[in-house]
Amino acid sequence: MPRGRYSLHDPHDHSPLGDERFHCAPGPSGWRYVSQITDPSGTPAGSVDLAIDDLGRPIRLQLQSADWQVRGAALEGVTWVRTDPTGEHASEGNVRAHAFTGTSPAFYVAIARLLRLSPGQGATRVRLVHFTAPVLAPLTVDQSWALVARTAHSTDNGPLEVDEYQVSALDTGEQHRVHLAGDVVLSAPGIELEDLESPPSSFT
Repeated sequence: MPRGRYSLHDPHDHSPLGDERFHCAPGPSGWRYVSQITDPSGTPAGSVDLAIDDLGRPIRLQLQSADWQVRGAALEGVTWVRTDPTGEHASEGNVRAHAFTGTSPAFYVAIARLLRLSPGQGATRVRLVHFTAPVLAPLTVDQSWALVARTAHSTDNGPLEVDEYQVSALDTGEQHRVHLAGDVVLSAPGIELEDLESPPSSFT
């Protein structure tokens, strides 16, 4: 069960946004990721609880940020309920999309698991609902993902395969690279892996 800490920063001006301490693990029915987020001063700023099934579909998502809360799952596309800070009002949403995304590294792992790309396969288009920080406002986005390289690295625990993805935003054409090792993000825009207490888990 990998445990560790990601540092989060603004991908444009690199200003620090805080830390995300996480643990995750595959199970008989899929994969789960749980984390606590703190701001640069160390004050609690939110949490993530994401569970996907064996096909990579989100079976449960719980996000909390700035007192806003989202609960969602794959249902006729993806469906969610967003609750305001007072708890008095809730709004429901549904989009014909494949999965959720946001600022947490968990979403990169989940989308890669959903797509199951092979090197040289070419780009695959995916529609996602992005919850924007800090108020978790939903935004539907279209991306293309391509697995451009898979490299084996020698470690004390045996070979470690690192996948390099090219992710493109189809509305702006902006591209970035994401490096994954099993269920751990090694690097991505705005994300750096700072500490890892145990090796990444491998999906079989």
